[in-house]
Amino acid sequence: MWRNWAGDQHCVPAAIERPGSVQELQEIVKRAAERGQQVRAAASGHSFTDTACTDDVMVRLDRMNRVVEVDPDAGLAKVEGGVVIRDLSEALYGHGLALENLGDIDVQTISGAISTATHGTGERYRNISSQVEALELVTADGSVVECSRESDAELWRAARVGVGSLGVIASLTLRCVPAFTIRRNDHPLPLDEALSSLDELAARNDHFEFYVFPHTDVALCRESRRLDTPPEPRGRVQEYLLERVLENHAFGVLCGLGRRFPSRIPAINRLIAKFAGSSVKTDRSYRVFSTIRLVRFTEMEYAVPREAGPEALRRVLAVIERRGFAVPFPIEFRVVAPDDAYLSTAYGRDTAYIAVHMYRGMAWEPYFRAVEAIMDDYEGRPHWGKRHFQSAATLAPRYPEWDRFQVERARIDPEGVFQNDYTKRVLGPVGAHAEAPA
Repeated sequence: MWRNWAGDQHCVPAAIERPGSVQELQEIVKRAAERGQQVRAAASGHSFTDTACTDDVMVRLDRMNRVVEVDPDAGLAKVEGGVVIRDLSEALYGHGLALENLGDIDVQTISGAISTATHGTGERYRNISSQVEALELVTADGSVVECSRESDAELWRAARVGVGSLGVIASLTLRCVPAFTIRRNDHPLPLDEALSSLDELAARNDHFEFYVFPHTDVALCRESRRLDTPPEPRGRVQEYLLERVLENHAFGVLCGLGRRFPSRIPAINRLIAKFAGSSVKTDRSYRVFSTIRLVRFTEMEYAVPREAGPEALRRVLAVIERRGFAVPFPIEFRVVAPDDAYLSTAYGRDTAYIAVHMYRGMAWEPYFRAVEAIMDDYEGRPHWGKRHFQSAATLAPRYPEWDRFQVERARIDPEGVFQNDYTKRVLGPVGAHAEAPA
């Protein structure tokens, strides 16, 4: 049985294959297709949906995790699809390079992260898939197809956020930047002030985000600026106390108390907000971007037009109060720049991301459905790897290039070898929307 990180998605594939080379991967896909089986690639399991689940053949790229080639002068790195972001970042740093923006989790594979439009924060920076210069896909007949801006640009714009529906990503060529340091200042700020000065905060920082606990009026802000100076990492003891003891072990205890005594959650949240202090972290970029996540949860995240973000957040906080939802986890708010991958949640618009979470073992569906109803009012686009209740019919109008994606999908996988229940639900069956746009 395969399970995701949160433990709330599982399946029993007919086979779990772990190829060690492109040739082995080709044989696995070709053999499955000849037998009429479907194929899904499962990455690190950090998606909260059933996007990786299958009853047929699951492909794990654990053994295809190499950094193939790095060109520091050109700022390019070719890597296999199964490399984990943490390991990739360490390897790039050894060549004096870094990825320009990352999310706050570094244990995903790079192919899984881009396939679901995983992102970081920063009004001048796009999501991770925008850093992909070229891709190699193993497609339904076992062949390898290469795509880039210069070669098969339509497929390149589709495959960068492909939700695993176009093939298995064998390798990627990533555009990198010179390695840099980030100085992150974590501090509390009244929520009204954070929202009213959002444009200023986003503009004066390279990366800005904040968290707000329901039933409180405090934004826990993270202001991050890029530096050319050497890192100044915290001592091991200080790091352990802050990031493991306080942010994980202590928080986990409070979440457990809230699960047992839901009526006490507002008081617990206010206690956390009251004692939230300030701290500074100055280290290698990828070490500052990432956070340790030991407390298990499930999550929904929506991308809305940036200008609608503050209003949408206020409405989420209001519905929690009005409906009496017991929510021990904070809501996360981030902004990113627009990009051009067909199914990117930030396609064509400056974007605000609002993420809601629920602690493991607690009822999440009523809360998430109430949040989704709010996001629908802003043509919200759900993160492809996080909980949502949308279908292809409701999602198609929210993506201007939806039909172009479907044309590429039908061209590359006409028999639906890479389909599963999730892709049928959120993308529709292969060929259902594959008419070329005018």
